[in-house]
Amino acid sequence: MTIQARARITFISDDNLPGAFGQGIALLMEGVEEEHSLNRAAKRMGMAYSKAWRIIKEAEAQLGYELLDRDGARGSTLTPQGKHALETYWSIKREVTEILERRVHELEA
Repeated sequence: MTIQARARITFISDDNLPGAFGQGIALLMEGVEEEHSLNRAAKRMGMAYSKAWRIIKEAEAQLGYELLDRDGARGSTLTPQGKHALETYWSIKREVTEILERRVHELEA
């Protein structure tokens, strides 16, 4: 039997609040980057726009900066801080995954 390892990475600013930044919001932000629209990115993920809006607003409140620039009918784009947060998240996720892949064999008999 081959054992696999996976890690769920979520950044939080307060233990009493939901996660500020994790894979779900990272995927949502990637969708915004590709679609130039929070609404279309949410639909692509099978998520209601209102939920996507809430997730973004909660993350922004916890992180202390805006992730998206919203321009009404023109859509949305990532702010420079949003791009940095997204790149940082995926970079850390890659590093953690590499560590897990290197060490998971230690659990095999």
